[in-house]
Amino acid sequence: MTTHTSTNSTQVKAPRLEFAKSAPKAFRALVAFDAAAREGLDPALVELIQIRASHLNHCAYCLHMHTHDARKAGENEERLHMVAVWREARHFFTEREQAALALTEAMTLVADAGVPDEVYAEAAALFDERELAQVLALICTINTWNRVALSTGKVAGTDER
Repeated sequence: MTTHTSTNSTQVKAPRLEFAKSAPKAFRALVAFDAAAREGLDPALVELIQIRASHLNHCAYCLHMHTHDARKAGENEERLHMVAVWREARHFFTEREQAALALTEAMTLVADAGVPDEVYAEAAALFDERELAQVLALICTINTWNRVALSTGKVAGTDER
């Protein structure tokens, strides 16, 4: 006898490891890298970068966390709704934010086309070297966090911070 499960039924997922507990040194290193990457950057820019990378990586856990953090920091709903379509809604974002979002997309989807010279040049023209390095580091950290959250089965809305 074959048992069929409905696509509408709720399935319980097997628990996955808790990264922070299973690899505490790696977790602390990632937390420290993340903190260092944010240093000196506008908090609104930080959240926009993290939100866009989380969209692209389909990381609901991080997307929920960073939209919540952005609201808490004073970000408005209109801009949050426009992040995913920022190219069609450029007037919601500053030139620096647009350059950072383009760089976020290029780095997050690096396997597709690398980081195009024009995307890098635009960011380099709008950020000084220290800021650009911080933005690059932040994009690296959010992509790492997205991958950790996705591979360990983190559930949106269950942020333990």
